[in-house]
Amino acid sequence: MEAMTTPAITLGSVSRRILGVLLEKEFTTPNQYPLSVNSLTLGANQKSNRHPIMSLDEYEVADRLKALGKEGWVANRHEVGGRVEKWDHKVAERLGLARAELAVLTELLLRGAQQPGELRSRASRMHAFPNLEELEKALRTLVEKGYARLLPRRPGERAARYDHAFYQEGEAPAAEEAPPAAEPPRAEPERPAPNTPGLEARLARVEEELALIKARLESLEGRLP
Repeated sequence: MEAMTTPAITLGSVSRRILGVLLEKEFTTPNQYPLSVNSLTLGANQKSNRHPIMSLDEYEVADRLKALGKEGWVANRHEVGGRVEKWDHKVAERLGLARAELAVLTELLLRGAQQPGELRSRASRMHAFPNLEELEKALRTLVEKGYARLLPRRPGERAARYDHAFYQEGEAPAAEEAPPAAEPPRAEPERPAPNTPGLEARLARVEEELALIKARLESLEGRLP
């Protein structure tokens, strides 16, 4: 008798973007949450902290919200005295995730595949990860639950990337496309390797610090009107 497996969760690109924006705004601007259709549309089309860039209209977002509501991913909130319809997500309840895991999943939904160092820098605007080990702990939980996956390391990459696992059947994530082929390097005479113990570790720390600076700049850009 075959063991039963949990059915995979699949979401279209617009659904993923809407849920990612709802999660992000709850973390970063709780005073403005839940979100109206207009705010959601602006957040979905934002040019920073997003990949790919989208150009959705309010009708498309409203239609997708209704479908997500029927599937139990979002809920409509009627505020006392409010005239504008607002929405919040039900991702935490649906998936059974803690705050750290939700922050990492949010980044994957908004930007696709990323290396752990990039994820730590970008997700830290939503949840503090004191070190890379804490970030990797959240990633392991997401992978074990079937919500994220580890991708094969591409040539020239220092670390493997992680991505969410919600792609629809037949969808080809841009993040998995092969990088453009580089021109073959010109032959150079071999040189003895320098005796620099710990060089790779120092380079990794420098790369992580640069990623953190980049993430902070992107976060500041996203807050500008």
